[in-house]
Amino acid sequence: MVHTRQRSRMIDCLNKFQGSVKAQLSESKKHAESIKGEIIIQLTHAKSGLAKPICIQLYSLNDSSTREGKLSQEVHLNHGKRIHNKLNGNTCVKYELTFEADRDFGFPGAFVIWNQHKDKFFLQSLSLQVEFKQMVHFECNSWIYPNHLMQKERIFFSNTCYLPSQTPNGLLQLRKQELDTLRGDGTEGRVREWHRTYGYDFYNDLGDPQRGERPILGGSIHYPYPRRGKTGEPHIHSENVKGMMFKIDSCIPPDERFSPQKQSEFVKKVIQATLHFVVSQGGSVSREETNQFKSFNEIKELFSGKKSQGVEEWMIKKLEAHLPKEIFKEIGQGIKDYTAKFPMPQLFAGNELAWKDDKKFGHQMLAGINAAVIQCLQAFPPRNKNGIWSSIRRSHIEHNLDGLTLQEAMNQWRIFILDHHNYLMPFLEKINKNGVCAYASRTLLFLKDDATLKPLAIELSLPGLSPGTEIHRVFRPGGNGSEEALWQFAKAHVGVNDSGYHQLISHWLKTHAVVEPFIIATRRQLSVMHPIHRLLDPHFKDTMHINALARSTVLKGGGIIEKTLYSGEVSMELSSSLYKEWRFDEQSLPGDLLKRGMAFHNPDCLAGVQLLFEDYPYGTDGLEIWVATKRWVNDYCLHFYKDDNSLRSDHEIQEWWSEIKKIGHGDKCNEWWYPMTTLSDLVEALTTLIWISAGLHASVNFGQYEYVGHPLNCPIKCRNFIPMEGTKEFAEFLHDPDKFFLKMLPNRSEITLYMALLEVLSAPTSDEVYLGQQRSPNWIDDVWVKQRFEQFAKELNEVDKRIVERNADPKLKNRQGPSNIPYKLLRPGVSNVKSSQGITAIGIPNSISM
Repeated sequence: MVHTRQRSRMIDCLNKFQGSVKAQLSESKKHAESIKGEIIIQLTHAKSGLAKPICIQLYSLNDSSTREGKLSQEVHLNHGKRIHNKLNGNTCVKYELTFEADRDFGFPGAFVIWNQHKDKFFLQSLSLQVEFKQMVHFECNSWIYPNHLMQKERIFFSNTCYLPSQTPNGLLQLRKQELDTLRGDGTEGRVREWHRTYGYDFYNDLGDPQRGERPILGGSIHYPYPRRGKTGEPHIHSENVKGMMFKIDSCIPPDERFSPQKQSEFVKKVIQATLHFVVSQGGSVSREETNQFKSFNEIKELFSGKKSQGVEEWMIKKLEAHLPKEIFKEIGQGIKDYTAKFPMPQLFAGNELAWKDDKKFGHQMLAGINAAVIQCLQAFPPRNKNGIWSSIRRSHIEHNLDGLTLQEAMNQWRIFILDHHNYLMPFLEKINKNGVCAYASRTLLFLKDDATLKPLAIELSLPGLSPGTEIHRVFRPGGNGSEEALWQFAKAHVGVNDSGYHQLISHWLKTHAVVEPFIIATRRQLSVMHPIHRLLDPHFKDTMHINALARSTVLKGGGIIEKTLYSGEVSMELSSSLYKEWRFDEQSLPGDLLKRGMAFHNPDCLAGVQLLFEDYPYGTDGLEIWVATKRWVNDYCLHFYKDDNSLRSDHEIQEWWSEIKKIGHGDKCNEWWYPMTTLSDLVEALTTLIWISAGLHASVNFGQYEYVGHPLNCPIKCRNFIPMEGTKEFAEFLHDPDKFFLKMLPNRSEITLYMALLEVLSAPTSDEVYLGQQRSPNWIDDVWVKQRFEQFAKELNEVDKRIVERNADPKLKNRQGPSNIPYKLLRPGVSNVKSSQGITAIGIPNSISM
């Protein structure tokens, strides 16, 4: 509260202060002030230089008579000094500027810029020196398009934050004008490259609804969904999606697009992954053919060994057939730097049979990429929403509870369930029509004394012959020969369910899709001067671009997801069905843990919850990240809001929250949301949003290739059901269980296409900004906020040290797991660690940027 009062006094002083610019009087204009400044421009795409004028004018903070800021004279950019950044390869030009203004001009708070050049350029920053050597910073990081395209000047505000009621008079009209520009008037039509307007749309671009390809998601009771950014792009028919076909350019606002550096790196990753895909098919095998693996050794040969295969001429020709022209032309001579085979996931480098291990099976539910799904079983036996009981009986599991009775184990909260049953049953008939053999699964596990999970039983279910009935089969571990093989088959089918849920729900829906409406609402309703906009902006970097890429290639009808995952053409319908159960308040980490029964309320513990057991790496590490983030968000909000009334009277934040509920997540507008009437509402909402964008996404994304990249560890679909005793298929299984298992797996093309996708998604690019970091040291002109942010970064580094200590603790069995690979997916503060493959401790990126 002290900081808020101090800051309020500072703002009042700035608003009243006149003649604050350090004077360097010009001989020809003795009644003017001179403001010295530097502006930095990246010329990555303006290769012909800046021959035509780039004009800039400054606005002062206030003019009480007109409520508009005073304007300086125009300045044109000339004779810049080129700067080459060796770290990222960018070429920038720094211009030294002198602005002339009236002596009573006051304190600069904004500037406008016109681009009369024929090319766009990237404006990085502007810095001004005013009285007492005080600096005013403008972090721009924006593309400036030519006048003939934009038809209006661009406005940029300084890095000083103002609540709407505190906006200096001179910036009031500019603040409104900029928000009006970003909201548009609804008549923009198809979005062009230079359009800055943000709008909402349904998911009507997954296929042509008029052709009956895919239903529109969003805007209906049957298919609710978060809104996406409006592009106005025409539908692309599903048959037009071929091969990898990554479309790099997307119709999204320019400030949401990848940087040139990231786009170049992304293209290289796509080329490398596509090369791995085409090489895995062989020189003469067309990916349209069904080509099953004939042996486990063929699967092993997908991965590079001691001698990596070089890139041959036939591979280059195959690349040209699978890549868009704009990507293929990037190859050039650099093709020699690519490797021709997939890298072996680190988890399996030392033990090729790790995928068979029951310990590994249980371990990945606590420390894998889908560790936010497992639940503590509340009642035995489980039953679905229609009241149909599971067929797992006490006799199936009680002998395997380490001497406990079932009731004793339940009373001690030691029975857990991985439940992929209820949500899948309504979709199985449609899924299983297309050569796929999928079950709905329930897996029960027992928490041993050493906190590892031991699988007890797997139930696989199919719809019955009459409506509302089900057919169940129960499989148990142990035994030899055929019993052991059947158990492995059952685990494979569980892996299929888990792979689909991970990619469609845990990864896409619960991070990428649900966050996009928050981004759109923030751009439309919160001025860049708003402190909450400044807080959230790092956590939105590149999300709209990667989402647009996903829709155009991965998610749309005939795209990579439909070609690979077991859910096929109903994949997005399935995610829509599960969005019905989504609640924003339950996406906070403590709320999620409580809902799944993995923790209980305890005010004396971190975040007010206590985990059922300490050795839950996702939960333990995540709670420390959550607590540090919430402390930072809480202090930040208290610095700008003096009380709850100041929040309620903030019309921008109220309109922001209303638009998120009523439009962005409009299909759920009548469900429970934070009322946004108290600062605690705001802090909880912001912390949840940052957790989803940073911690949750990091945990489900960056380990994908490691955990799912090996096709035997977590299969993506099965081609056969588990054979019934007495059938021809069962005799075939008894004759050669391994051959039957391989025949059950997807074909080579499906497996390797999915591996290529995971390879692209799993590695961050070099321009990532990590939790506890900012893109620029001048990201905000507030000394206290900068100091508090540095403290937040230090807290995260302390969290990282404790994670390293836990990973080294031999008593914590789940930290390393059977493969002796430490859990690193939620390690912050280690972004300097580099690795060409394997699970890399790269830090937690601020945003959903890949």
